[in-house]
Amino acid sequence: MSNQERKNPRNYKSFLQLIMISATFGGLLFGYDTGVINGALPFMERPDQLHLTPVTEGLVTSSLLLGAAFGALACGKLADRYGRRKMILNLSFLFLLASLGTTFAPNVSIMVVFRFLLGLAVGGASSMVPAFLAEMAPHEQRGRMVTMNEFMIVGGQLLAYVFNAILGVTMADTGHVWRYMLFICAIPALALFVSMLVVPESPRWLAAKGKKNEALRVLKQIRDEKRAQTEFNEIEAAVQKDSELEKASIKDFAAPWLRRVLLIGIGVAMVNQITGVNSIMYYGTQILEESGFGTKAALIANIANGLVSVIAVVFGIWMVGKVNRRPMLIIGLSGTTTALLLIAIFSKVLEGSATLPYVVLSLTVLFLAFMQACVGPVTWLVIAEIFPQRLRGLGAGISVFFLWIVNFIIGFTFPILLSSVGLSTTFFIFVVLGILGIGFVYKWMPETNGRTLEDIEEHFRSQYDQGNTNKSMMKAQ
Repeated sequence: MSNQERKNPRNYKSFLQLIMISATFGGLLFGYDTGVINGALPFMERPDQLHLTPVTEGLVTSSLLLGAAFGALACGKLADRYGRRKMILNLSFLFLLASLGTTFAPNVSIMVVFRFLLGLAVGGASSMVPAFLAEMAPHEQRGRMVTMNEFMIVGGQLLAYVFNAILGVTMADTGHVWRYMLFICAIPALALFVSMLVVPESPRWLAAKGKKNEALRVLKQIRDEKRAQTEFNEIEAAVQKDSELEKASIKDFAAPWLRRVLLIGIGVAMVNQITGVNSIMYYGTQILEESGFGTKAALIANIANGLVSVIAVVFGIWMVGKVNRRPMLIIGLSGTTTALLLIAIFSKVLEGSATLPYVVLSLTVLFLAFMQACVGPVTWLVIAEIFPQRLRGLGAGISVFFLWIVNFIIGFTFPILLSSVGLSTTFFIFVVLGILGIGFVYKWMPETNGRTLEDIEEHFRSQYDQGNTNKSMMKAQ
């Protein structure tokens, strides 16, 4: 045993792995809760169950997304005040409560209320978990650790699709089979709570609250001793700089360089959603039914969407440490937009054909390969990276709020569009939005790969200072 291992009996790499797995149960819940509705809706629509129309179908689906928007916004601020770990623990309890509420909901109104509460937990986890992991990870592992949350999200969606298919096929004649689908997500909620009990608080948050000894102690658990001290000194310097400023609030983003950071965060978050990814994740079964599959066949075929998402995210996690964020996102958006264009074209050209459902399935798989390998991992990673320490929780919360608002709009309107204008026109709309997203990333998103969180902050500050200097020189001339 080395001297370092004697000083630190818990191997810091193993402990980092434990922290990553524990926190990302929040991502698993995020994935399952958003994916399970895909298979539950066809059974909830039945006259002897909730008797959903296209409007109430959109409402049941999107109520979670509206809750997620407010959950992301509120939890970011609360996490800055009370700590990342404590907020994730509280969210696990809300996941459990709301999961049981949706399982036993007797009507649409009660279902919408508990789906909204479930959304608060999903939104909170979507902003808290990546920020928490970004603060715990060494900078060279930050990409892999933060994007592991994306793996757990798509893993949760795959589990939802698998359980939906198993229950939907074996219990198709049982009208309330959708209740079993919804109940299963109570299990990872318990796992999240139990596993987070052994996870320490973020050392950056502890240092920001003046708990410097505790911050250094946590760093020594997750770094070798020499690096822990060096990183602690960097964090302490950043905290000292922040302490000279007032308490974090939305007013802080009035500073031009911070406003730019916030707009980039919001823009990247919105670009993630205007791809139309969640039209496929929430309504994949209905899309496949619309193209020609029966309900049971659609449930089984939809597993392919979940499976390719998991494989693609594994590839994306490997790639994110080797490829710069900006080109990776542009490549991903180009691929998703092309896939959607092909779905729109073939839905018109092959309408009524026996081959159409298989073509649509193949293209949704292609879409998700680009989405989950490139767009998804980079989105959450950039949002977790670009904000300065003092504003990270608030900034990430605001960005993810906009992500969920766009998600809500798409989730609510998609079944209405599908029933009124059809599959082809609906996807042509997403193609136009995808092109706009590519333009935004190309023009505005900076590169963050290979920099510490403190370096990224300094980059934005200095870029603004340099811009001011150039303006002053031009005026002088």
